[in-house]
Amino acid sequence: MAVIRVKRWQPELVAPATPTPHEVKLLSDIDDQEGLRIHVRNIYIYCHSPSMEGKDPVKVIRDALSRTLVFYYPFAGRLREGHGRKLMVDCTAEGVLFIEADADVTLDQLGQALQTPFPFCEELLYNVPGSDGIVGCPLLLIQVTRFKCGGFTFAIRMNHTMCDGAGFAQFMSALAEMARGAHQPSVLPIWQRELLSARNPPRITCNHPEFEKPKDIAEWQTIIGSIENMIERFFFFGPSDIASLGNLVRDQLGEAKYSTFELITAYSNWLLWKRYGISRGSTVEKLCENPITYAVELIKKAIAEVKEEYMHSLADLLVINGRPFYTLPWSFLATKLWRMGYRKMDFGWGNLVYGGLTGTDNVFADLSLMDYVNPNGEEGILLPILLPAKAMERFAKELDDMLGNPNQAIKSGNKSQHNSQV
Repeated sequence: MAVIRVKRWQPELVAPATPTPHEVKLLSDIDDQEGLRIHVRNIYIYCHSPSMEGKDPVKVIRDALSRTLVFYYPFAGRLREGHGRKLMVDCTAEGVLFIEADADVTLDQLGQALQTPFPFCEELLYNVPGSDGIVGCPLLLIQVTRFKCGGFTFAIRMNHTMCDGAGFAQFMSALAEMARGAHQPSVLPIWQRELLSARNPPRITCNHPEFEKPKDIAEWQTIIGSIENMIERFFFFGPSDIASLGNLVRDQLGEAKYSTFELITAYSNWLLWKRYGISRGSTVEKLCENPITYAVELIKKAIAEVKEEYMHSLADLLVINGRPFYTLPWSFLATKLWRMGYRKMDFGWGNLVYGGLTGTDNVFADLSLMDYVNPNGEEGILLPILLPAKAMERFAKELDDMLGNPNQAIKSGNKSQHNSQV
């Protein structure tokens, strides 16, 4: 693997290009829960484009960012914490952190490193000391790194309390439009966080097992071991793989409707707890003893329950219980991140090599399913997962057996390992 050296210029604050309202905006009572008080990192890789010869991606994007922040001005503010740990945005127009950088290699020299998980994340998205807090810190950190071939990377870190995947995709789309010369985004942002705020008085009307405290935490900790010893691996599901899983389910469910998200999530859930649950005689025994269709029906049922009343009840629960962290033991967190347009973020250069998450965030059984094009040019879905080494071996083997062919695992390795220099 190539060694990459990156020269970074002094981080700077990019503020809105014109004056913006100085006001305080409350986050919703779902936004400011403990589980969302994290930073999410994404990276976008672009090749050289002859049509953009002579144009500097750093200058183009920095200018577009300042103009985009006129419309998305809360991003230029800072979070404050009020009574009961309530988060709010103080729209101070202080700006977001921006880093200009240059790499001493071409994109081609990185080879397989252009696929997730990226071993050079720390170099392509430098963690400015003191910037990664939740309260009182910049809400966005962006680094644009030029490569010797004329290509570049756009890496961004976002405070997750500010928006979800869809909201972030809307911001990125606006930024790309402004970089291509637009005077304003085609879709303007709207702040209506009150729709997801707790009622007065708050009242819990639905079951929320994702926030219940399990009784067997010690057993769970014994099973997964130390989080530092986890192995991260990325599994690619192409059209034929998805069809194979669909055929397995269709034989038992007939023509019942199910989505690709339900299918992959159910299968991964079923396979994962089959490996853990039966050997330990835990409460997931029923899931393990039944076929995959049982897991599909569970996923469909869980999704169907998330209606308006459920969300009101969830907001009320979070307020009543002090905005707790969701339950980790025996939980399975799945997020749909594909078809949100991440691969179409065009700053004018086009030729997107990769667009999406830099990897998992050291959360056991955290599935963030996202768009991906494998090295053969085949479009599909990428499944990142973090497991203990032995469990990962079993997971991969059973996946191969289920599909009838070796799954195209992208890469694996300990998350702490990388082979680069600054």
